[in-house]
Amino acid sequence: MPAPAHPSLEELRAILVAHYSLDGELVPHAGEEACNVEVRSGSARHMLKALPTTWPHAFAELQAAAFEHVAARGCEPELPRLVRSKNGSPTVRATFGDGERSVFVTTFLEGRPYAAIAPVRPALLRSAGRSVGSLSKALADFTHPQAARELRWDLMQAAWIGSALDAIAAPKDRELVQQVHARFVADWLAPLRTVRQRIIHGDANDQNLFVGTGADGEPRVRGIIDFGDMCTSALVCDAAIAACYASLRCEHALAAIAEVTAGFDEIEPLTDEELALVVPMVLTRLAVSVTTAAVRRQDGTADDYALINEHEAWAMLRRLWFHDAKDLRIAEITLRKACGREPSPHGARVRAFLAARRGTFANVLGDAQRDATFATLDLSFSSLLAGDDPTKFDPDVCATRIANELARHGATIGIGAYGEPRTIYEGPAFAGPLPHDERRTVHLGVDLFARAGTQVCAPLDGEVLSAAAHDARLDYGGTVVLRHHTDDGVAFGTLYGHLDPECARMLAPGRRIAKGEPFAKLGARPHNGDWPEHLHVQLLAFDPAHGPENPPGVAAPHAFAAHEVLYPDPVDLLALPIAARWQEPDTAAMKRRRERHFAPNLLISYREPVTLVRGMAHWMFDPYGRRHLDAYNNVPHVGHCNERVVEAVCAQTKLLATNTRYLNELQLAYAERLTALLPDPLRVCYFVASGSEANEVALRLVRAHTGRKDLLVMEHGYHGATTGAVDISPYKWGKGYVTKPDWAHKSLQPDVYRGAHHGDDAGEQFAAEVEAQIARLAAEGRSIAAYLCECLPSVGGQIVMPKGFLRRVYKAVRTHGGLCIADDVQTALHRTGAHCFGFEQQDVVPDVLVLGKPLGNGFPLAAVVTTEAIRDSFSHGPEFFSTFGGSTVACAAGLAVLDELRDGSLARNAARQGDRMLRELASMQREHEAIGDVRGLGLFLGVEMVLDRTTKAPAPKLARHVKDRLRERRILVGTDGPFDNVVKIRPPMTFDDEATDLLLTEIAAILREDGAQAR
Repeated sequence: MPAPAHPSLEELRAILVAHYSLDGELVPHAGEEACNVEVRSGSARHMLKALPTTWPHAFAELQAAAFEHVAARGCEPELPRLVRSKNGSPTVRATFGDGERSVFVTTFLEGRPYAAIAPVRPALLRSAGRSVGSLSKALADFTHPQAARELRWDLMQAAWIGSALDAIAAPKDRELVQQVHARFVADWLAPLRTVRQRIIHGDANDQNLFVGTGADGEPRVRGIIDFGDMCTSALVCDAAIAACYASLRCEHALAAIAEVTAGFDEIEPLTDEELALVVPMVLTRLAVSVTTAAVRRQDGTADDYALINEHEAWAMLRRLWFHDAKDLRIAEITLRKACGREPSPHGARVRAFLAARRGTFANVLGDAQRDATFATLDLSFSSLLAGDDPTKFDPDVCATRIANELARHGATIGIGAYGEPRTIYEGPAFAGPLPHDERRTVHLGVDLFARAGTQVCAPLDGEVLSAAAHDARLDYGGTVVLRHHTDDGVAFGTLYGHLDPECARMLAPGRRIAKGEPFAKLGARPHNGDWPEHLHVQLLAFDPAHGPENPPGVAAPHAFAAHEVLYPDPVDLLALPIAARWQEPDTAAMKRRRERHFAPNLLISYREPVTLVRGMAHWMFDPYGRRHLDAYNNVPHVGHCNERVVEAVCAQTKLLATNTRYLNELQLAYAERLTALLPDPLRVCYFVASGSEANEVALRLVRAHTGRKDLLVMEHGYHGATTGAVDISPYKWGKGYVTKPDWAHKSLQPDVYRGAHHGDDAGEQFAAEVEAQIARLAAEGRSIAAYLCECLPSVGGQIVMPKGFLRRVYKAVRTHGGLCIADDVQTALHRTGAHCFGFEQQDVVPDVLVLGKPLGNGFPLAAVVTTEAIRDSFSHGPEFFSTFGGSTVACAAGLAVLDELRDGSLARNAARQGDRMLRELASMQREHEAIGDVRGLGLFLGVEMVLDRTTKAPAPKLARHVKDRLRERRILVGTDGPFDNVVKIRPPMTFDDEATDLLLTEIAAILREDGAQAR
């Protein structure tokens, strides 16, 4: 069956002229079944709607009456106003070529559809709820006989999807909708019929909500259109439909649904029964939407508008059903908290009972607990107790380290904290639906680490509700749930995990357990789930007879606040003598402490600072274990916490940490390995602790050899933080008290994007200007000791200098008796891919090479490498010594880095990933006018943002916006360049296909966002 035909524009124009005296440009708009046409006449704009020939005229009368009713009542969002015909009729019956249609005209509503806005912030979500709530309130006393109609989009009639499941092709998708349908029929429809019924808008989707600008300059919903799905239904359906579509593209859909619901509730308060139905109706709406799309695709009536949200609807349905709303009690609690209500009245009574009885409960570990000494164990992401790799859990290592920690404290029982995010939950069961989602890391119980066989006792009277043996590795092992009651009969439970499975098998459900009575023993490895031997105690603040069969022991960070209501801290039940709750880092307090102890010009990256506690390869982790993709830090060259480097540093630290005043094989071996990578005559090494110190040494070398003081440095260059390094860093000149010394001279940066020269001979042309400057300085009696520049200028904007530039400049410098210093702090050791050192790209050899950041992979190691002749000149001066330069530990780190580069194919990887990023970023450049230039080599890349391609006016706000939006998505990049408008990408060399995919996908998505388009 083909999609329904619409009247021709000429037919519509005739109706407009005849009945409304309107004419002008007619612009068709999308719609599911009705024909929608905008009428533009000068500054006036109207919207004509012609209903399908199969719809009764009363449906048009219903909509027209609703427009006029709401206009009389007033509501927060702006609505189109009905325009009556010349004879005063709200609607018109008109005959078209395919039959009679009902027509009405409204004013045109200005604004952008909600679907076009990104990112979606909480304030926009809440405004969506408020707007739909205001409209629902205005419709409260509206009545019309045609509102009680058969409509597939009415959620109270959603049972129809059960007969249409065959239209869904994929078996897993069909099964998912079937499950939602079964829950709708069995559990949701009956209560839906008992809550408030009235005429509702029924279709507050993201194409029907229009967005303007709020008082704070941020997007807010300002209007609602399309009354075509109005019907008598449950009021809560309006809230659910708005929440469904407003949250469609949000990372945390449940949190977004809660914001919309809270906005609706502010204006039109929902009853507790209605609030409990919001998420079920969101799930129902999603199921109706995807089933409708499948049916229309099957019968041939599908068009782009009918399928507009199909992909997003499936993604959200899967996420809610299998993850965020898998437990609808958690969903309801999330909404209740957002609406400012007691999250769980039942749970509140349980918590009050336990608090009142604190100190009266029996010891869970019986006699072993009474005589114990305790130590709190840190299993968080900022600890190595659980293992060295935050992505892989090794129970053997963890068990050994816990035993050693208890012995160190002289403790017999270790406490694993409640609410602690842990590295140990690394299996697929703890992952989110998407690769970069938050994992479930936050512990919902308290662990008591003790010997296997220790008795486990009931803290208060109860009965066995369930007992099971979960044999899978890293599962619960033997598990028992006891059911208890408060003094006034409120049921709750306690869960005990990692027991001896045989003890669990011997317990029959219904058996009474007295307070203090032993009912199980701690299990031994591997039968306890193969965990370090401990008891997991979890409080269930609900009747466990009606709860999930296998309560989760871990929550995702964003969902912990809701899970904490159902699974609260068992502190009152256990009454342990020391703290058993993890303390979340107080970011605000940390910022205040930083302000007190550090200078304000020690800046923090990103609009919203990020707290990081751990790293691995090109990933870093915050305290909650949320991984952040590091596309910025080039110091951990071969990856954060590289095992080979870590082991080398640890081993050498245990042997000897001393300096270059003594003979040591490590220092000699490192010098030989490093210089073997370099061309002749670079053979002499000076080891120091930082790139800044290395540039200071380079200054001394060239002045000692030439007897001159003046230096020629490239504009925008940055060479370090010491006084001497700042003096040769034009990037710092003129900022505050920093002034240019008279002996330092600034030369141009050969930027083929912003500079004066382009094309194949740009390098020669730029070099000719520098050559002339060198000659002028010599003529003025200011002959330079050296020319200094970065091999690929970084602060200057991730510049790749044009071919031939340095060859001609170096020749001119040497012709006038000067030396050439290459600052390769940023780009050495294959960062650019094929070339081991940045200067090789220019086919030159410097007289002095400065190396830093990548050498030690985070351990302070830098070097200056030069010639024997320059060494001899420098040796006539005072002794050279750097306390930490070339220490045995630093050299061990440096050798490990070289080994990793040799064995890890990292140079090839840098070239491959860099080439791919350049290609795909260039493709984005063709799509987005804001990308002025894409440049770089290997894993040293820059994306220059501009306001105008022709003028190249820089767009620093956009660059910072991209940086901060990526940070919100837990991806770290920087910005730099003379105008701070270059997005800087320079990740660890381990950056792989997954990382590249993620970075490119997110950059592309952000550039398409409303926030990027506005800058």
